[in-house]
Amino acid sequence: MAGTVGHQSRETTRGTGVRFLGHATFELDLGAATVLTDPLLRQRVSFLRRLAPPPRPPSPAPTAVVVSHLHHDHCDLRSLSLLAPSTPVVVPAGGADLLRRHGFEVVVPLAPGQSWRTGELTVTATPARHSGRREPWGPSAAAVGYLLQTPGHRVYFAGDTDLFAQMEGLGAPLDLALVPVGGWGPRLGPGHLDPRRAAEAVVRLRPRVAVPMHYGSFAPLGYRPSAVTRRAPAREFAREVQRRCPTTQVRLLPPGSDRTWVG
Repeated sequence: MAGTVGHQSRETTRGTGVRFLGHATFELDLGAATVLTDPLLRQRVSFLRRLAPPPRPPSPAPTAVVVSHLHHDHCDLRSLSLLAPSTPVVVPAGGADLLRRHGFEVVVPLAPGQSWRTGELTVTATPARHSGRREPWGPSAAAVGYLLQTPGHRVYFAGDTDLFAQMEGLGAPLDLALVPVGGWGPRLGPGHLDPRRAAEAVVRLRPRVAVPMHYGSFAPLGYRPSAVTRRAPAREFAREVQRRCPTTQVRLLPPGSDRTWVG
């Protein structure tokens, strides 16, 4: 069951439909549109393996897909290939050729500050602090996050990032922020948020609801963290947000859970 920490500052309607598929993959129902973030739908990618059965692919097809950066665990071409080739895929500026070479028909490159609109959905790229190179010899494209807007919905998907100056008030007023709180191994490298820095991000963003991501779903081959260890980053994040930004509600969504309405 999804957990809740904190309280809402005002009454809301049904809110945003959120299905957490693990790592940085969300299926978002924004009323007038659906968005899939950083699709990673396989049991294994590179040297990482999923710690639970892979989720079922999204159905029906999303209005759009957003990819925050070109690392293999965020831009997984085999997962993307499960979608119809005509599905619009929004990528960081500099990343479009990679997807076009692999048969994706509608690829939209965005740099921070640029927007793309389809129907009632507006996608705006935001800054991020994270390496954008596709290792070991792939292209490089500066990592981004995304502000996703439809009538009555404002959602920030951070992708992978550390704190950055423009985060203060980004997208305000935000209904929902999807915030990374960890990684996939016992150590966290540069360009990431740990639980306490992720709570600082929430202080700067001031969303009505925050959902932690990027923890507990994948691990390197040979590393098998306990269930307590896998859940620890999200729980520490929730405690820090409750202490530092009590007007924001934190929702803890287990990877692979059914759609939950938040906000």
